[in-house]
Amino acid sequence: MGNTTSSAISKEILEDLKLSTKFTETEISLWYENFQKQCPTGRITPEEFEQIYSRFFPDSDAKTYARHVFRSFDTNDDGTLDFKEYIIALHMTSTGKTTRKLEWAFSLFDVDKNGYINKTEVTEICQAIFKLIPKEEQSKLPEDENTPEKRANKLWAYFEKKDNGKGNKPSTSIHCAP
Repeated sequence: MGNTTSSAISKEILEDLKLSTKFTETEISLWYENFQKQCPTGRITPEEFEQIYSRFFPDSDAKTYARHVFRSFDTNDDGTLDFKEYIIALHMTSTGKTTRKLEWAFSLFDVDKNGYINKTEVTEICQAIFKLIPKEEQSKLPEDENTPEKRANKLWAYFEKKDNGKGNKPSTSIHCAP
């Protein structure tokens, strides 16, 4: 008998999500019901995540960017997203505090998950983002950022200026202090 069924979210996960997000119990329960319908295994694979992203960007190549986003959401590195990872990611990227959004952005750019971002990683993410932008929109971008490489160079130059403003030598990587 028991008070939960396999289709109901556990009280522990529900309480944890209520504490770590701004979502209500009702919202979390509704998200969970939908998640269970869409992902009966209780997990989202990278391929399923790519399909979700492809629906949001039907005229673009969303696969590469989706893989990077997936990697940044898969906090336990098990190759899947469970409901808790999914909801925390949703909260963090939509209604979360600015510092949490910045932490997520850092994790997105930290491709090799070593705690540092280098110019190669910035270029890789810029290339993935450019695949989301239709060609006709890319042609409308300013001359100094109309390719992934130019955009990565511009971003990297911005961070080097920030470092140099403090009297540091130009660095080959950016570190996120805990």
